Amino acid sequence: MINELDCRQLLHVYSLVMEQGEPTEYGKQYQGIEAFSDYDGYSIYLRGNGVQLKLGFHNTYHLDYDDEWQKERFLRVLKVMLQSINKCSAP
Repeated sequence: MINELDCRQLLHVYSLVMEQGEPTEYGKQYQGIEAFSDYDGYSIYLRGNGVQLKLGFHNTYHLDYDDEWQKERFLRVLKVMLQSINKCSAP
């Protein structure tokens, strides 16, 4: 499943969190997902449920988690967010 992540979709989730989220110490949080970027803006992060996803330059990404169930739960939340984005953008 990791290889199936689409960086463009991850950017859509990041944008949704930044637009709809509540401010946090590092960025914004929406539906249990926190989004923020590093100081130069080259890398963005999505964090929640014990998982941190770093989306870097040239559409590279890295998932950091302790247990497989954390990753699966995190990816399910992202999928639900993407479905809500797709519903809103449908004609």
